Amino acid sequence: MSSAKKSTERLIKKYPNRRLYDTQTSSYITLTDVKQLVLDADEFTVIDAKSSEDLTRSILLQIILEEEANGAPMFTSVVLSQIIRYYGHAMQGMMGSYLEKNVQAFTDIQNKFTTGATGSFEGKPFSPEMWTQFMNVQGPMMQGMMNNYIDQSKNLFVQMQEQMQSQSKNIFGGFPFPPVDKK
Repeated sequence: MSSAKKSTERLIKKYPNRRLYDTQTSSYITLTDVKQLVLDADEFTVIDAKSSEDLTRSILLQIILEEEANGAPMFTSVVLSQIIRYYGHAMQGMMGSYLEKNVQAFTDIQNKFTTGATGSFEGKPFSPEMWTQFMNVQGPMMQGMMNNYIDQSKNLFVQMQEQMQSQSKNIFGGFPFPPVDKK
C-alpha cells in the first residue's frame, strides 16, 4: 500500500467497551456509520485500540450479519452452508479468490450499466424509484445474463479443477500412494 493511500485511509479504533472511534472526525461512530463509509467507498481500517490488531474484516462481517438479519437476506441457507464447507478444504483459498473475482465482475457490469443509464432520462441519473421500475421490467433479462455468466464461470472452474487433478496425477503418479476409495 502506498504512503499516499495510507494517509487518506481512515483509522477507526475499537475499544474494549465495543465502541468505535473515528480518528479522522475525533468522534465515536456506530456500525451504521461504518456501513456508510463502505457505501461511500471510503477506505478505512478498524484496529483494536489496545493490541492494534486489524479488526476490519470482523467489523465488515458484523455489518453483513446485521444486513442479513434485517429485511431480505442476500444469502440463502444453502449458499451459507456451501461456503462454510470450504473452510479447511484444500480449495479454500481458491474459493475466496473465485468469489472475489465474480463479485468484482458483477460490480463492473453494474457500473457499466449505471454509467450507460446515467443521463438517459432528461440528462438526470436514475432515481431509486426509476431503478425499481426499470428492474421490474428488465429483471428477468438481467437474471438470464447473470445465469449465463455463472454457468460459464462454473464451467471454467470445473475445467481448471480437472486440469489440476490431471497435473497432480502426472506429478505424483510415480509415488506409491495407496488407492483412494471413491464412495
